[in-house]
This record gives sequence, structure tokens and C-alpha cells, in this order.
Amino acid sequence: MSTTKFVVSPLAGALVLAFSLPSLADPAAAESSKAKDLDSVKVHGQRAERASSPKITAPLLDTPRSMTVIAPEVIRDTGATTLVEALRTVPGITFGAGEGGNPQGDRPFIRGFDSQNNIYIDGVRDSGAQSREAFAVERIEVMKGPNSAFGGRGAAGGGINLVTKTPQQSTFFAGSMGLGTDNYTRATADANIAISDSTAFRLNAMAHDADVAGRDEVRSERYGFAPSLAFGLGTPTRATLSYYYLKTDEVPDAGMPYQYSNANKPANVKEFHPVDGGRRENFYGLLDRDFRKTEAGVGTIAIEHDFNDGLTLRNTSRYGRTRQDYILSQPDDSQGNVVNGLVWRRSNSRAGSTKSLSNQTDLFGSFNTGSVRHDFSAGIEIANEKSYRDSYVIGTIPAAVACRTLGPGAPSYYNCTTLARPNPSDPWVSGSYDAASKRFTPAPIRRALNPTTTDSDTRAAYFFDTVNFNERWLLNAGVRYDSFEVKAVNATSNLRNKSDFFNYQVGLVWKPRPFGSVYLSWATSSTPAGAMIGEGTETNPISAADLKPEETRNIELGTKWDLLDERLSLTAAVFRTEKDNTRVQVTPGVFQLAGKNRVDGVELGVSGKITEAWHVFAGYTYLDSEIVNDGPLAANDGKVFPNTPKNSFSLWTDYAVTPKLSVGGGAFYVDKVYGDVANLRYVPSYTRYDAMVAYAFSERLRLRLNVQNLTDEKYYDRAYASHFAIMAPGRSATVTAEFKF
Repeated sequence: MSTTKFVVSPLAGALVLAFSLPSLADPAAAESSKAKDLDSVKVHGQRAERASSPKITAPLLDTPRSMTVIAPEVIRDTGATTLVEALRTVPGITFGAGEGGNPQGDRPFIRGFDSQNNIYIDGVRDSGAQSREAFAVERIEVMKGPNSAFGGRGAAGGGINLVTKTPQQSTFFAGSMGLGTDNYTRATADANIAISDSTAFRLNAMAHDADVAGRDEVRSERYGFAPSLAFGLGTPTRATLSYYYLKTDEVPDAGMPYQYSNANKPANVKEFHPVDGGRRENFYGLLDRDFRKTEAGVGTIAIEHDFNDGLTLRNTSRYGRTRQDYILSQPDDSQGNVVNGLVWRRSNSRAGSTKSLSNQTDLFGSFNTGSVRHDFSAGIEIANEKSYRDSYVIGTIPAAVACRTLGPGAPSYYNCTTLARPNPSDPWVSGSYDAASKRFTPAPIRRALNPTTTDSDTRAAYFFDTVNFNERWLLNAGVRYDSFEVKAVNATSNLRNKSDFFNYQVGLVWKPRPFGSVYLSWATSSTPAGAMIGEGTETNPISAADLKPEETRNIELGTKWDLLDERLSLTAAVFRTEKDNTRVQVTPGVFQLAGKNRVDGVELGVSGKITEAWHVFAGYTYLDSEIVNDGPLAANDGKVFPNTPKNSFSLWTDYAVTPKLSVGGGAFYVDKVYGDVANLRYVPSYTRYDAMVAYAFSERLRLRLNVQNLTDEKYYDRAYASHFAIMAPGRSATVTAEFKF
């Protein structure tokens, strides 16, 4: 790899900047910041000082790994309403499409690794396939690099933690009402009532209904609420009871088909992209057939107690249940129809649910051994997760018959349509076709009633410690031991895998200035068979029951600086992530620990205030990924990871022109992305621009205009391994009134 020269430059530049501009920082303020309350989570403007989890035992400045915190101001001013929309502000994260065993819903890739099962709510794993909303989220924390020491199984590329809104000791009411193009309507409410000095109730609620810009038939309707009740605020013993509920109803979209199939790709074509038939509005689904309904409910009890010696004990118990049902029309290319101007409406379906019950106990605080201070956190985790996965039986006519023999439209009973002019309102009927008699027999859609049930148990213990040797040197270390057992049962098989694995992270931190740090860190992760409990397609399915967990390790060199009187945070890191024993399928149903994958990368970040009026939140990521060894067949040696752009950049900035008027904008660039490991199918690079104008009529009322995809860029934001890629929304505009009392 030839990235050394490229890698060293930004890292050295950040170091030179920090050493040569000491006047930009206030040393006295930096010195005073060393004594921080472990419990506190401080956010100044758009820059955070600490992570919310007690497992992160040092301020972000002194935490030896890449972390990005999306502040509430960024979520609000960018107009983000979902997790996917919020994460577009973080470079190095892309999204995969659901199909082939992967359910519809949030499927982020961090540094090239699938992280759909590494999403947490307030530090506890959030199981189940779903599309997460932002109405009850205070901020989002993204930890990059292997982090099984923090979160347990999986997490080869990192994890995402959603920090929720909790009751406060003051009474207030806030909310918003929005209208926009594409039938956009949205309303939110955030009411906090201080019942007494130590008791408070908070309710967040949301209703949303909108079409997708540029995709006329695609829509999403959802509503949710999140009540929480806190006791003992401001006292040594505190308890919070909370519940989160979200229900959605939408017309799903599988986007556009690829140009070719493997069977009809011309010999001189090395790779190919999606085609839209000449119109980005083309929708190949069926309005009378396609649907997606989801429901999520999560109940949590969290209890904390502060001991007199500075220790805090926290226990979190949670029960969650998610479900989703859908039938999705894929614009199928498998029979070579697309080059002939035809698209087969292949159906994909799912009827599933996930239940999880977990209990996590943390003890954290500080102690001294002589002159050395230890900021530590220790804990145990017990969890049970169950998933139920079924599908629908849908009567369709195969592609070879529908498109090649019968033809588009009525002759194929609308199972085949044209690439250029599909009609989503076609009167399609479920049924079968007999070629010999040329007879079509209707058959109702029904549940398959052939489910796979997956049941997992987790038992884990962990310990983290930041050893403060002196003002210049710190050692941050953590270990976690997991016992993970998973069983999958269906009509034909009963499989089981039990894995015991140990993970660690360790980082040495040097502080040349009180407001800066340089670190070198190592971290590992383990991904056992069945890690996604049936809620995703894995390279290590439960059928590989006799194999040990995949193991990933990461080495990272980085630096962090809080400049301009600690208003502005600058970060830079270079890293290598390797997976040496990747599971590969050598023959159908036979797997070996024979693969090796590697990602070398650079990350740069800036967040906070350049001036009191000018805020910025930006980053750049370079990822050089390679399938080093694809196993005995060596079919994809040297290929690039799917869903892994080489370059990605994001910028969001806003400026207060006057105390009342603010303007802002964003630019987001993502490089070319492959959908498959063979690097045949790809979606092109793109640059998207957003804009925002806000006017505060008073402290209680603010009006905000957001224009998303300002130039109406036509691009794809998700690439599947075969068949299709998903078209991103076109230009849209929304006006939102924000009020608080």
C-alpha cells in the first residue's frame, strides 16, 4: 500500500498546528478542565467534552480512539429526523440495503464493516431490525474501530450509541411544527414537568407523514412517544423509568436495477451501475402489493446511587420488542431483462419480531494508588435475545417466463414491466401460471408459517481504567469477557453455537499541552456465529456452528486538540484494521476460517465554534480496503470491500449573521461504492449540498427553512450485492416553527 506519505501529512499538520499556535488556547482554562466530574456530560455548542457511558473513563480529549459526537444542534439544524439522516454528517459511514436475509431498516457500515447489530440506546444494545427515529434522541455518539471490549460481540468497525432525552429539574415545554414539499408534515413535542425538587416527568412525542422527494409513490407515515419519570434528581440515589414507542407504515422502495446480470455482462465490461430507465421517478413496485409496517417498544428502569467515597453504582434493566412485516418489489436483473428494457417484479418478504431482556450493572469512580489516580468502571451484563423470522408465500410468475415468454404488462399478469415506463398501479394479482395450458390460477398471499427462531444468551464482565501517571502521561485500558450461546431452530434443523471470547483495548496517551493529546492504541473485537440472531445475513451464519468467532484487531495513532479557549476540537488519526480469520464459504454449507481482510485509513475531524457566531462540524475519511485472502478459491483476492468508499467528506456549518438571523449549509461527498465483493456492481460518487436559514423572533419562537439536496443531485445512497441500488431523495424544502416555554 502506498498511503504512508498521504497518511503522515494530515497527522503531522495537526501536531504542528497545535504546537505553533499555543496562543489560540487558554492554558488556565485547560488546566482547570482536568478536574471533571465523571458523571457529567457537557456539550458546549456543537462540541462535547465527555461520552455518556461510564465505560469511557476519560474525557474525549484523552480517550485514545476515534469518536464522533453529533450534538443536538447539528441534528436539529440539518433537519435530520431519523438515525440515517443524522449519520450522513459523519464521514466513513455508509448504508447497506436490506435483502438476501438482511432485513429492511438501519444497516450502517463503519469503516467497511456491517454494524447493524451494534447500535445501542444509552449504552445498552438495541436489538432488532428497525428504522430509528430522532425525536427522543439528545445526541448520537459514534465510536470507530473494533470495540467488543465496550459493547460485546461484533462491532468490528465500531458502534453507535443513541443518548436519549431524560427528565430535568426545571419545567419547560418545547416543540416544533413543520410543513414542506412532497406532502411533508411533522410535529414534535417535548414537555418536562418538575413535580418537586427531586422528581420530574418528561414526554417526547412525534407524528410524521411525508413522501420521498423524487420518488412519487414512496411515502412514510409514523408516530411515536417516549415518556420518562425520574426520582431523586439532585440526590445520591436516583431512579428513571422510561418507555419508547414507534410505529411506522410505509411504501418501501428498492430503487433501480443494475445494467446487467452476471449471465449477460459483456466480456469487455468490468463493472456496471444502476439504470433508471430515463426517469428518476420510475418506481418498479406495486402499490396494491408492497407495504412495510414496523413497531418498536422499549421499557427501561435505571437506578443510580452515589456513595460517599465518590463511587457510583448504576443498574439498567431493559425489555424491548420490535417487529416488522413487509413485501417489497425488487427490480430484478437476474435473467438479463434490463438490457432488453424489461424488469421483473421480484417479491421479497419478511414477517419477524425480536425480543430482548437485558440487565447491566456498572460501578465507576476514582481511587488513588500512591500518586497515581485511577478513573475506572467495572460491570457485568446479562442478556437474552430472541428473534422470530418468517415470510410470505406470494404467487409470482418466474422472470424467464414473465419477461422472456409472456412480455410486459397484462400478458405477464403484470409480473414484468418496462424499464422506461413502469406503472405502480398495475392490477397485479397473486397466482401461478402453467406454460403448457397457458392458464393463470390466482392464489392469495399467505404467511409461510415456516419460521426460524433464534435464541441467544449473553453473560459478560468488563473492567476499564484510565491510569493518570502525571499531567503528561495516561494509560487507558479495558478488558471484557463474553460467554455467548445461540440456538437456531426451524423445520429442518436445530443448530447451536457456544463461544467464550476475551477482548481488550489499550491506549497510551501523551499530553504535550493540557489542551492536546497524542495517542497510540490497540483494540480487538470478536464476531461469533449467529451474532445477529437471525436479523441479518452474516459471513459467519449459525450453520458454521463448529467454528470459533471471527477476530478483528485495530492499531491507531491519533491526536486531539481543544483550541480557541477549548471551543474548537480538532482530531486526526491513522489506523489499520485487520480480520485474519474471516469465515469463508468454500462449498455450499461448508465454512472455513480461511480469509483475511484489511482496511488502512485516515480520519480528520473538526467540531465546535470558530467564533461565538460561527459553528462548524466537519470530517474527512480515507479508507483503503482490501480482501487480502478470500479463502481457498481466491475468487476475490485484492478486491475492495462492498459499501466502503475510498474518500468521504462532510461539512455542516452555520453562522449567526445577527443575534436573530442564522444561515447554514452542508456539503457531503461520498466516493464510488461497490455493492458486491466481486466489485462488479457499483454506484457512482456524488456530492450533495444542503442549506438552512433560521430566524428567532424571540427566545420562544424560531422559524427554520431547510433545503435538502439543493442542486437536486441524482445519486444512489445504498448499493445491494445484486439486483438493485436505492435512489436517494431529490430536492426538498421544509419550514419548521420551533417554540419553547
